[in-house]
Amino acid sequence: MKPKFDVASPFDAGALQRAHGAAHVSFRRRGQHTVLEDLHQSGCLKVRFPRDEVIGWATAVVLNMSGGVTGGDRLDTQFVVRPHACVTITAQAAERFYRALPGSDPAIVRNRLTVEQGACAEWLPQESLLFEHCALDRQLDIELHQDAWFLGIEALVFGRAAMGERVAHAWLRDGIRIRRDGHLLMREVIRLDGAVDDIMQRRAVANGARAVATLIHCVPGAELATEPLRAALASAPAEAGASTWNGLLVARMLAPDAATLRCTIIAAIQALRGSRPLPRVWLC
Repeated sequence: MKPKFDVASPFDAGALQRAHGAAHVSFRRRGQHTVLEDLHQSGCLKVRFPRDEVIGWATAVVLNMSGGVTGGDRLDTQFVVRPHACVTITAQAAERFYRALPGSDPAIVRNRLTVEQGACAEWLPQESLLFEHCALDRQLDIELHQDAWFLGIEALVFGRAAMGERVAHAWLRDGIRIRRDGHLLMREVIRLDGAVDDIMQRRAVANGARAVATLIHCVPGAELATEPLRAALASAPAEAGASTWNGLLVARMLAPDAATLRCTIIAAIQALRGSRPLPRVWLC
């Protein structure tokens, strides 16, 4: 389905250059270390591997060289974490999703992560910054082995508060799907179309928040981390709550701006990551 906006534009969407990028990366365990096994990257997507800060954990930083995402762009990533390897996957900066031209296709983003036996993986991209009349179709698929460890965060920011921006209209399909040993544990999709700012004002949707996030911690015995996470959220600045079921610990966060949301996200993930430092790109 193509989003339709009542916006005049002198450009022919079909004649404009579009960004395409793909990255397929796998990691394996070698002794005490997690090392790169395979790497393929093309188009505007690049992956960089900073020096390990913690023995046993590798870091992969995804860079979008196009400078932002707009209607008609296509980005695909696939990460595989082999048995007993440990990887943090993050992004160089907040990803920006710009206005789509009238009648153009939405930006397509597909991310897939496979975590094999005894492996650990963190999906920690920085915020997704949405602009007026953006159009985004995004899907995150997580495949976990029975004893795999996973921590992930997805954050959406509707306009830059410091710039006085509001996202009045947009088209968004943002899905998360998690399977363990082929069994579906979680499937959810955010669907927003049209007057997004009005929808976000509804009490049962976001109660006026302009920055939202979902945290997912999937590990056997996830309920043991519930109280430490709730304690961290209780002292954080954003409105947040957490619940656990079926080996899943899920937290939701609502904030008036990106800075408040980020402070809450950092408090939450630090409660679940032990003493390991945040990825360095989060501190830039």
